[in-house]
Amino acid sequence: MKNGYVLAIDQGTTGSTVLVFDHDGAVRGKAYREFTQHYPKPGWVEHDALEIWEVTLQVAEDALARADVQAEALVAIGITNQRETALLWDRQTGEPVHRAIVWQDRRTAALCDELRERGLEPLFRNKTGLVSDPYFSGTKVRWLLDNVSGLRERAEQGELAFGTIDAWLVYKLTGGRVHVTDVSNASRTLLYNIFELEWDPELLEILDIPAAILPEVKPSSHVYGETDPEVFFGASVPVAGIAGDQQAALFGEACYGQGLAKNTYGTGSFVLMNTGTQPVTSQRGLLTTIAWGVGDEPVEYALEGAIFVTGAAVQWLRDELQIIANAADTEHLALSLPANDNVYFVPALTGLGAPYWDPYARGTLLGITRGTSKAHIARAVLESIAYQTRDVVEVMVAESGIPLKELRADGGASVNTFLMQFQADTLGVPVKVPRITETTALGAAYLAGLATGFWKDRAEIDAKWQLAQCYRPGMKESERAALYRRWHKAVEHARAWDAALE
Repeated sequence: MKNGYVLAIDQGTTGSTVLVFDHDGAVRGKAYREFTQHYPKPGWVEHDALEIWEVTLQVAEDALARADVQAEALVAIGITNQRETALLWDRQTGEPVHRAIVWQDRRTAALCDELRERGLEPLFRNKTGLVSDPYFSGTKVRWLLDNVSGLRERAEQGELAFGTIDAWLVYKLTGGRVHVTDVSNASRTLLYNIFELEWDPELLEILDIPAAILPEVKPSSHVYGETDPEVFFGASVPVAGIAGDQQAALFGEACYGQGLAKNTYGTGSFVLMNTGTQPVTSQRGLLTTIAWGVGDEPVEYALEGAIFVTGAAVQWLRDELQIIANAADTEHLALSLPANDNVYFVPALTGLGAPYWDPYARGTLLGITRGTSKAHIARAVLESIAYQTRDVVEVMVAESGIPLKELRADGGASVNTFLMQFQADTLGVPVKVPRITETTALGAAYLAGLATGFWKDRAEIDAKWQLAQCYRPGMKESERAALYRRWHKAVEHARAWDAALE
């Protein structure tokens, strides 16, 4: 079954990308469009779900046109998404009842503090593999039910549907017939028991969330339903793959063996290591998460380090500081300097994620002198991405007992040669960038194609992975240690800043 194509929807934090892949895993067509970011209060981030849906349809149409492929030629659709963004909509009308609350949003920090003060952190960790942090969607749903008039009553009466953005897109694509999510997205809600593989009644009771609003949970590679021809360009296409963006990238990077790891450099950066069918519980700030479920095969797990702000800091340089015109400018600026001159930037613009989990940390720029230029700031931003990655990898290796031999890199910033070389130098292991860097979308396509028989098995997919560039470490250990020690000093200055002001 080599004829036909798979369409992958990569619904990200700042925009939607749609790619059309052929049987060789090659990109035949691609389109991208940004959508509006809403910031109603400091630390709050929201998206208009209807705008996301409209943008997704537009870029799907554009990608098909660029591929010169008709919708009828598609054998499957895969979806990958910003994972913890939470949305409620009316089951009857399909209309959102509030803007989606984005994964970056910190409005539920006080609620998470309360859960920890009540001694509930171990319970959540032991059932979900997660920590009590505003990052995850469960507390966002609780906030909506408590703060938007009438929603709790409607939820209890079964009038509302909850979903992460994957569930929303499946619902819209199927004409409202299917309300479903996959195990990888469910594992990011603080509501799903990743060991029992079910919505957890005790956690739902603690967060006061009615089970009636929850989607059905299915494997990541599974035929969930077909598109409504009236919605999707006159075609009925199987929607057959769903995975949260980072799990999809791990799958697209062909990290199918225990101990294989990748980092996706996007708005945030996410390091995942495949730990196989046995979950590894972290005690030092990493997350235990479901990597994927493929058909009837046992669910596989991963250790994850979620870094909130990496590419978003580059956007900040572009949009707020306006010291660069585009992301590529950071590479040239960083390479113009022989060293960082002890200028460090801690990009805690929405708090710090793994391994710190400090929602009160704030962005900090240190070491500025009269000679500090925009090149220093750009370099400090790029270096901070590499340092944060090492923070996560150090814990990951210690807790898993598996040494890191290489790191596979993907996402937008993986084309930045300064960053990739500095990452290899900072870690002390090779960093490998694949020929196709759109591995998040590729993973969703592979999951969908496996479910429909377009690809036979993972061995066939693994053979398609191709290396584009290998960055080998060249920094002396003494220099590596000194830079990293100063980074930790900078982080200490950024910690708990917002809380200290009260």
